[in-house]
Amino acid sequence: MTSLPASRGSLRPAESLSLSQARRIALRAQGLDRPRPPRSGPATMRHFQQVIDRLGLLQIDSVNVLARAHLMPVFSRVGPYDPALIDRASGRAPRRLVETWAHEASYVPPSTYALLGWRRRAYRDYAWGSIREVPVRHSPLLAQVRALIAAEGPMTAREVHTRIEGDRPRDRSEWGWNWTAAKHALEYLFFTGEVTSARRNAQFERCYDLTERVLPAPVLAAPEPSDADAIRELVRIAARAHGVATERCLLDYFRIKATDGHQAVIDLVDAGELTPVTVEGWDRPVLRHVDADLPRRATGRALLSPFDPLVFERRRLEELFGLRYRIEIYVPAAQRVHGYYVLPFLHGERPAALVDLKADRARGELRVLAAHPVPPVAGEVVRRPTAPSGEEVATDLAVELRLMAQWLGLAEVTVADPTRGGLAPALVGALVS
Repeated sequence: MTSLPASRGSLRPAESLSLSQARRIALRAQGLDRPRPPRSGPATMRHFQQVIDRLGLLQIDSVNVLARAHLMPVFSRVGPYDPALIDRASGRAPRRLVETWAHEASYVPPSTYALLGWRRRAYRDYAWGSIREVPVRHSPLLAQVRALIAAEGPMTAREVHTRIEGDRPRDRSEWGWNWTAAKHALEYLFFTGEVTSARRNAQFERCYDLTERVLPAPVLAAPEPSDADAIRELVRIAARAHGVATERCLLDYFRIKATDGHQAVIDLVDAGELTPVTVEGWDRPVLRHVDADLPRRATGRALLSPFDPLVFERRRLEELFGLRYRIEIYVPAAQRVHGYYVLPFLHGERPAALVDLKADRARGELRVLAAHPVPPVAGEVVRRPTAPSGEEVATDLAVELRLMAQWLGLAEVTVADPTRGGLAPALVGALVS
């Protein structure tokens, strides 16, 4: 997107922000601009809810080489906490979180689930091919799955497959997850909102149930908003979580197509909730949320999951923080640049390192497979003290790694290969000091 069309409100930028100012606004919006506040006891549901209120969603991913994706953003902002808080929030009535497709598969508050009804109805435009085709390819099976869940849910996909398809082997002719036909039917019902996850079991499998038996009663009883009102509210949530962003960033937060979401952005500009600004070096229109704070400094430290909301939109990450970052899970090992499961290490105002991590639970170790420094942004005029040295970054990273190991129940942090990455030798020294 290169321009916003004329609207009732003024589109003339109200202020000009340096990159440093834009970063600090974004970090404050995400709750990452300062050190975690000290606690006298364990993190509570109140601490957890504060993160949910700020972020609006937690993306779910099944990769468990370190910690599952939805667990990490809370740790990054709160520190060590009991993951059972999420199990309780999403698996017991009245639920504080519900699963749906938001920014990919995600946990969202029940009130946000209600705002996504328009997209569940628009599954032909938003779902991928194998899901769109379910009513045509698996219509009789779809009716069976629907009836079985209604009668006996919550049930896992394996249980539904066994009950309906018996010993019939799954079709492995297509690329991808090689889902069973029953799983395809369940995912269609999940995408369109007829079923959702009542909880996750010990193997992290969804236990599907009718959505009407999962959502809190007040959400079920509330009138459904119009499509325009719902999309506008989703963009509003994204704007608060970003602080400052382009339209593309705002719409990407809930994966809203530009054709559906553009008017919502214009409406929020007209209402004065979003203010056009310019950001140093950006050639695209930028919008700042009316309540977004600009802290004087950013002094936080945090390891960020590849699925953290701060790093969702890779172009924004590159333009705002000067970090070109890609997930290399599906890249052949010999072609990976930084590693398999690489986390940016936020150090103050921007990421200062990329760390490939693995939780070796059998050995009780948090293993650092590689540690790479992030170079300064080329050509940026730095209006703050000199960037931290490699030794300073390594020292602070070692503290954060020990904290993560404690959270994961691992006894120590080890650097697997001191030659993997320019920061690895300094990190070895910091961990033994």
